[in-house]
Amino acid sequence: MAHNAINRYHFSVQWGGTRIGFTEVSGLDIEIEAVSFRDGADTENSFRKIPGLRKFTDITLKRGIVKGDNELFEWLNTEKIGTVERRDVTISLLDESHAPIVVWRLKNAFPVKYQGPVLNADDSCVAMETLVLTHEGITVEKT
Repeated sequence: MAHNAINRYHFSVQWGGTRIGFTEVSGLDIEIEAVSFRDGADTENSFRKIPGLRKFTDITLKRGIVKGDNELFEWLNTEKIGTVERRDVTISLLDESHAPIVVWRLKNAFPVKYQGPVLNADDSCVAMETLVLTHEGITVEKT
């Protein structure tokens, strides 16, 4: 049986802004904490392991800076004492016809860090910006 590997360079990010193109997305990780316990009546002289809480890493989005596009800042600036605008974010890995192959859905995401570009007069690279999102969970859907 032949396996068709999926290229990772064609994707979109639906985050509530008009620009859905990013150059990089990282942090699509899910981890289940293993909880150790031992009952006093256990005959085994070791701990048992049971699944505990799920842990999710922050998501990092990177893209080139475009003149006049302030939507990331506008979302970041919704933070007031103890509140921020939360959004459900959808990250889709796309096939050659732009149809989703894998979709990651982030629940109640909000920005926790913005990082501007490193400015260097000797460099001709595009100025990049980075937004880090935290969230309350990821679901993964494969088509």
